[in-house]
Amino acid sequence: MNHHHHLILRTPLIMAIASTTTFSKSLSLMRSIRSISSSSIVCFCSSAVNLSNGDGGISMVQGASRGIGLEFVKQLLGRNEKGHVIATCRNPDKAIGLLELKKQFPEHLHIQQLDVTDERTIEASANSIRERYGFLNLLINASGILSIPNVLQPETTLSKVQKSSLLLAYEVNAVGPIMVIKHMWPLLKAGKGFGTGQDFAVVANISARVGSIGDNRLGGWHSYRSSKSALNQLTKTLSVEFARRKDAIICILLHPGTVDTDLSKPFQKNVPQEKLFTKEYSVQKLLGIINNVNSTDNGKFFAWDGQEIPW
Repeated sequence: MNHHHHLILRTPLIMAIASTTTFSKSLSLMRSIRSISSSSIVCFCSSAVNLSNGDGGISMVQGASRGIGLEFVKQLLGRNEKGHVIATCRNPDKAIGLLELKKQFPEHLHIQQLDVTDERTIEASANSIRERYGFLNLLINASGILSIPNVLQPETTLSKVQKSSLLLAYEVNAVGPIMVIKHMWPLLKAGKGFGTGQDFAVVANISARVGSIGDNRLGGWHSYRSSKSALNQLTKTLSVEFARRKDAIICILLHPGTVDTDLSKPFQKNVPQEKLFTKEYSVQKLLGIINNVNSTDNGKFFAWDGQEIPW
């Protein structure tokens, strides 16, 4: 259920523990540290893939079968020949774009099934990543819904608001990403910025400007707006907890702008041409934000151009 978001959450960047140390030496060091610390939740398993060829980090894109999520996968793979990307979606067998990328990057792209409405699949994905890689440096939550024919439509008036629409939007757009973070948390704590040149791991949740309460001047779109507002609040709450625990994880929210994707197509007629972005342009700008994030950005909400958006 990948979607175009009117608002993209800035993703927390994953930073490298020691960019001057080879990946294999750092991995051995982390294993030693982990063997000393019995409190560590994530362990490196003997079945983990060999990452000794160099740094690059481990990134996960949740909601990667199309739209912005697929473009994140493309650009992450294209800009870092040493990094690894885990791409998740509901139906991997039907994810044509991901399957084509797998042919191009067989060693660096790993595709997994994950449905944000089914926590069992989230837990299974986390277990698989732990066994295969041992940690994560970057998590991008890109899935979301705005409209589904005959099921969900953006409301133009209170009289069209339905309980089922409110709950569905909340489940997919707010609850889903937070449950993904919950299960990936130990992996992000273990990874920090290892292999990325950063000091911390990054979580970037794709939100939307319409989720801003302070910026709401038009009304309407009750289910989508409120679900994105909830995502913003939940992400901010996580950022406070991670900082209090001194976990090396930065959480940001990103608004991608109005992007030409399946999600936005039914609503593009009133969008000026210069305000309708390509996926390539929007994701390039968003990755720029992610790659330049710092500890003072934790818990903030950014637009594609780097400007902070009011809550």
